[in-house]
Amino acid sequence: FLYVSLFRLKDLEVAKLGDSDVHVKMLAAPINPADVNMIQGTYAILSPLPAVGGNEGVGEVLEVGRRVTALKPGDWVIPAGTGLGTWRTQGVFPQETLLKVPSDIPVLCAATLSVNPCTAYRMLADFETLAPGDSVIQNAANSGVGQAVIQIAKASGIKTINVVRDRPDLPKLVERLMALGADHVITEEMLRKPEMKDIFKSIPKPRLALNCVGGKSTTEMLRHLQPKGTMVTYGGMAKQPVMVPVSAFIFRDVRLRGFWMTQWRKDHAQDRESLASMMDTLCQLIRKGQLTAPACTEVPLQDYKTALEATMKPFTSSKQILLL
Repeated sequence: FLYVSLFRLKDLEVAKLGDSDVHVKMLAAPINPADVNMIQGTYAILSPLPAVGGNEGVGEVLEVGRRVTALKPGDWVIPAGTGLGTWRTQGVFPQETLLKVPSDIPVLCAATLSVNPCTAYRMLADFETLAPGDSVIQNAANSGVGQAVIQIAKASGIKTINVVRDRPDLPKLVERLMALGADHVITEEMLRKPEMKDIFKSIPKPRLALNCVGGKSTTEMLRHLQPKGTMVTYGGMAKQPVMVPVSAFIFRDVRLRGFWMTQWRKDHAQDRESLASMMDTLCQLIRKGQLTAPACTEVPLQDYKTALEATMKPFTSSKQILLL
């Protein structure tokens, strides 16, 4: 909890509104693992200090500079990239750092839209061509990305096998993930058990595995992948390397890939079309009730220390959201 002491709540002057700037009143912003990694100095992008924390959130436009045409007061906006510094009540940002989102979706859905659901969407779409009836296996299934994977897959008719760590309130967690549309929820220990065969009587072996843990959990998950299947790593919560038996490469020709949403955004900076179509699809799922915000705990900005400490606790199944 050393990192919590690096934070201060400060009153700052709001910058002057330039011709291409947008004055935003922030509404809500989550605390994500990547935000904590940035504070720890272990993330691939680090903001020059002193910095405002937070890479994600939703705000309402109060005022726009005279050259701004795409946004108007009353519009809702989310960050277009990383490092915006969303843990604040107000800010003035260049218009190209913001994306407009519909204001008829729930505020918590908008606040948590730009990182986890986008990551889930891209990983399901970009590595394997999945059809209804196909299956996906993932670990850390109760994470924000994991919950989004379950719901987006369900809406597309794709079956999910969801791996979670054993914990005191396991039945409650299983029930919650099943309610989101999970087909199977199992513990890491069960990955090694013969009962796994029973699961594959009713659904095909997965062609896609999503890994956010590393270590033994990943090696065990990989054993259930179809030949020529792909495992995508997007996190390393166990802080252990991904270990792959040589036989998986030689005899099953599995592919190992990585994914980082920030990199995808950089690579597609000129391709507004694919970003717009992804956002549109996600917002439609939200409107239909097929994609909800992850389990959230709403915390006033003044209580940011409590929220940061809660984020660092093991077995957290609720995302801390700062209300601004």
